[in-house]
Amino acid sequence: MAAKILTRAAIGLLGTIAIPAMVAAQETPLTIGMSTTPTTLDPHEDSSAPNNATSRHIWDSLINLTGTSANAPELATEWKVVDPTHWEFKLRKGVKFHDGSEFNADDVIASLLRARDKPSQSFASYTRNIVNVTATDPYTIVVETKVPDPILLNSVSRIRIISADCKEAPVQDFDNGKCAIGTGAYSFVSYSPGSNLTLKRNDSYFAGPSHWSNVTMRFLPDDGARLASLLSNEIDIVEALPADGMARVEASDNLQVINGLSSRFVYLGLDVSRDVSPFVKAADGSDLDKNPLKDERVRRAMLMSINRPAIVDRVMQKNGTVADQFVAQGYAGYSEKVEKVGYDPAAAKALLAEAGYPDGFILTLHGPSGRYVKDAEVLQAVGQMFTRIGIKSKVEVLPWSMYSEAYSKGTYSTYFGSWGVNTGETTNPTVALVATRDEKKGTGRYNGGGVSDPKIDEVLAKASSTLDQAERTPLLEELSTETFNNLWLLPMHYENVVLGAKKTVSYTPRGDKYTLAYDVKPAD
Repeated sequence: MAAKILTRAAIGLLGTIAIPAMVAAQETPLTIGMSTTPTTLDPHEDSSAPNNATSRHIWDSLINLTGTSANAPELATEWKVVDPTHWEFKLRKGVKFHDGSEFNADDVIASLLRARDKPSQSFASYTRNIVNVTATDPYTIVVETKVPDPILLNSVSRIRIISADCKEAPVQDFDNGKCAIGTGAYSFVSYSPGSNLTLKRNDSYFAGPSHWSNVTMRFLPDDGARLASLLSNEIDIVEALPADGMARVEASDNLQVINGLSSRFVYLGLDVSRDVSPFVKAADGSDLDKNPLKDERVRRAMLMSINRPAIVDRVMQKNGTVADQFVAQGYAGYSEKVEKVGYDPAAAKALLAEAGYPDGFILTLHGPSGRYVKDAEVLQAVGQMFTRIGIKSKVEVLPWSMYSEAYSKGTYSTYFGSWGVNTGETTNPTVALVATRDEKKGTGRYNGGGVSDPKIDEVLAKASSTLDQAERTPLLEELSTETFNNLWLLPMHYENVVLGAKKTVSYTPRGDKYTLAYDVKPAD
């Protein structure tokens, strides 16, 4: 494999030597200030929004998931259901990797199976139903599923197609650029973990070259640093514009605020599996002989103590919308049967006493810093509200790179999480966040609270294998009802998309909150 990669690298070098004069006349760089730092460039190692957004620049997928969650052709030009468990995809001909090698079915097979079989199992929510991928010719592949899979198109849209030569490559070969070879709109130049990623335009891109000749993604999780970089004109567009900087941007003659709607659901997860939870103590600081978070009355009291409208309005400065379930009204799986829980601290205290905790208990809340809108500040507000009903709370926030793996493994007692519901329906977040953790089935990969509800698992299995939408819809609604009437997760809010940018560029925000360089356009 190494020899072939070296050959490809040499081809790529010849390509860059051949065209600089042509590109030089149109040098137009773009700098993006990203709000979160990706953990790796390996597109199959860790499924998170910053990783997946970054990888889209270098690699394509079979299906392009658009900003409105529609499925559009990308490396697959057409597809059809052969029978309930077999899908056929016709592949785009004439596509080349950045090193000049030809794209074909071997690369698709290698990529889908690599994502499925990676030890990290980070893409299990999307690959769990894939039994096999085979080729009938160099440009036709067939995906076999365990059961009929109504959201397979959406699932494969998450899997980036790498070169088959790199299917056995370790993570570091992607991070050092050796295997950062895709078919995407941009090719790899350099990567400094925690600092920046630099890319150059793929002038031979099948969908046409991007406007921007070079792109630099600067990783700026600190709100102040990100805002300062925009105000000083160092950056063209920044993600997650800090709410307390919006007025300064709006007052600028050269800058603008860009607003949009997001499908990102933010929640508090709770340890509901262990009999003794590591970050919960009795009110006097002694050990508890049982885990209060396993009691639905305690979970309800906790949610009742949180003034979510005030958090959205004041802490987030209106950059969110209060949520009661995975999806908002109008989306598949929204359930009218989910009981809305209002702010009522007096009733919350009474519920705690009824559950056997009249004096409350001590709790540590864990979350990331700089990953979600005002995440640290939101957690501090929640901690104060818990304390007012007797749950004396301490807040600990960590950088996303340290926090992301720990919370999904169930390290914490109470944790701050989110999920971009980009399928527009409820099986995807259910599979990832509340289905019983089962590596063989690919469920519960981000179920950090250890939820294991037989009814959810049963309904999910039916919903995930039902192709008829009329039969499927009530199952999707039942997933919401069972999850949120039991409060297996405490719903917080849906995030809004707020970016800051120079007036020289235009951008339409995506529901998944990805900021993609090739979608940034020069202003009219």
